[in-house]
Amino acid sequence: MGCLQPAALIFFLVLLLPSSSSLPLCTNSRAPVTLKAPLTFCPYSASSCCNATEDAAIQKQFNSMNITHSSCGSLVKSILCTKCDPYSADLFTIGPNIGIVPVLCNSTSSLSPAQDKKDATGDFCSQVWNTCKDVSILNSPFAASLKGSAVVPASSSRLTDLWQSETDFCKAFGGSANTESVCFNGQSVSFNDSTDITPPKGICFEKLGNGSYLSMVPHPDGSNRIFLANQAGKIWLATVPPQGSRGTLDFDESNPFLDITDIVDSDTELGLMNIAFHPNFTNNGRFFASFNCDKVQTVSCSGRCSCNSEVGCDPSKLGLSNGAQPCQYQSVISEFTANSSSSSPSQATFAQPSEVRRIFTMGLPFSGHHAGQILFGPEDGYLYFMMGDGGSEGDPYNFAQNKKSLLGKIMRLDVNNIPSASEINRLDLWGNYSIPKDNPSADDNDLQSEIWALGVRNPWRCSFDAERPSYFFCGDVGQEKYEEVDLITKGGNYGWRVYEGPEVFQPAKSPGGNTSLNSINPIFPIMGYSHSSLNTKFGSASITGGYVYRSSADPCLYGRFMYADLYGEAVWTGIENPVNSGNFSSSMLPFDCAKNTPIACDHVQGSALPSLGLIYSFAEDNNKDIYVLASKGVYRVVSPSQCNYACPKEKLSANPSPPPSSPSCSRGKYEKLQMKLMLFLSCLIIFFGSF
Repeated sequence: MGCLQPAALIFFLVLLLPSSSSLPLCTNSRAPVTLKAPLTFCPYSASSCCNATEDAAIQKQFNSMNITHSSCGSLVKSILCTKCDPYSADLFTIGPNIGIVPVLCNSTSSLSPAQDKKDATGDFCSQVWNTCKDVSILNSPFAASLKGSAVVPASSSRLTDLWQSETDFCKAFGGSANTESVCFNGQSVSFNDSTDITPPKGICFEKLGNGSYLSMVPHPDGSNRIFLANQAGKIWLATVPPQGSRGTLDFDESNPFLDITDIVDSDTELGLMNIAFHPNFTNNGRFFASFNCDKVQTVSCSGRCSCNSEVGCDPSKLGLSNGAQPCQYQSVISEFTANSSSSSPSQATFAQPSEVRRIFTMGLPFSGHHAGQILFGPEDGYLYFMMGDGGSEGDPYNFAQNKKSLLGKIMRLDVNNIPSASEINRLDLWGNYSIPKDNPSADDNDLQSEIWALGVRNPWRCSFDAERPSYFFCGDVGQEKYEEVDLITKGGNYGWRVYEGPEVFQPAKSPGGNTSLNSINPIFPIMGYSHSSLNTKFGSASITGGYVYRSSADPCLYGRFMYADLYGEAVWTGIENPVNSGNFSSSMLPFDCAKNTPIACDHVQGSALPSLGLIYSFAEDNNKDIYVLASKGVYRVVSPSQCNYACPKEKLSANPSPPPSSPSCSRGKYEKLQMKLMLFLSCLIIFFGSF
């Protein structure tokens, strides 16, 4: 809003941010599995990070300790079994023996969100010390010195032999006062803090442009600039007006940042699908485009067919209609550079149209369901690539469940370490990238090395939560019954085509075979909607995934994940309840056009409701404002009061904004100064009112 200087604004925003947190994850970064039967030794019956074999191994480890003191034995058993807890990734974060002993709650460490600091169980570390300090424990998990270097004799197995005092013991295993991790209090982690799930009254949009775009990403330099891309293959560099300024998107449509329409094949489900800028773009100028090409029309469009003998598929038997050739259409990721067009990438206003290299090229068995989004992981810097099942009704060749096929998968690629041509051939890669060492294939040899997650049908728009990057959301398009939102985790199987959403799916034909229900541990959607439940004029088309709202413009939307139906009549927001639980509830919300919108919104015939057209994508800028990219234009979420939606959390300014007839560009110097002062005072009111 331009009301505080950058340093002050950053300080102000930091004060408003909640502490980070995580979703249920195991120590191997995978999601817990649903148990078909309760574990025998450890007390888990629903979901767990252990299977029966791992449970038996923990029991064997416990028995080898030969603990004769029952109370101490019970505590040690509970500690060993935390490896099976659905939140074990959070429990095992500090301490000298990471992966052996979890963080033990004590009076000086942070407590689990489920615990009250007055709860006696908060001093669980002292309880362990007092109960076990003089008990013999063979092969003790606590056998580590403060410096982690002492060698302890096998006969010395009491805590008092291993540690000088309770203080030293709990300093090592209990963490410090500023630790934000979940800690173990002797019981399975649970979250009792409830979240206000009362949905907002509605969502207010302002229209900033009339163009139709498929993708939008913020400029990596943190400025108020964005990149817009259309399906045909053009990318523009635009400036976003501040909230409340009544400005519109500012760019020259006749001068795109990049034009690759000559190599992009654009059709209903084909085109320039997405763009992604390298995390270090401001220094290296690297960026990437995901698009489709037609090998019949373009010589450079040449890649191996995704339907091949390696995945048990013969392209000649696909039975394509309309004269199309098998794998005629290709899914491509290409690298481009902005380095040579300016003295620095941040100052570049156009990029070189020639490709630096082809990162990935794969022929598609059919012309649909290839998704195509790319984005960089905010924590690991790897490139994530969303790929649909390849098309045709019901994924007849069962590509999504085939671990050797890249169709129906989310891939994770390392584009920072480009292998040699010989290495690419030796590793059987699809282009110029390498495989991250911690990809799921590292502990599942059956998985193709590029795969991060599997069992998706057509993931249409995914995003990482800006404040909790372990939350990776994807909207996955359904077949005919259910549209879903998934929380993506390492190695997760999201069920398609064994399941469509939460329901068992029966394919009409399956020349590629079937996957049995009992052979997979599917991760079911956290949100979504059935086609039959959507009572709108045009019904349901397909889901468009969105973002967790992290802007300050609408405080009642804060922390809610936004998604929509393609037909543009329905928008939902979902919120996690309780926080950190991985459980979400969602509500369909009404929406309207702001009374001060810079560009008038179209309206549904015979109604005051706005008509957005088809909702292609959501987007987020550097201010965390959320946008809707639709067939009728570009829309930004603004304060709810502009649509007369009541939001108790919104701090309304005592100074109303100027009328539309007085645009800021026509004011004199005095009026401009006066407006800046008013905005600054308004922000001060909001700032101090938040305490």
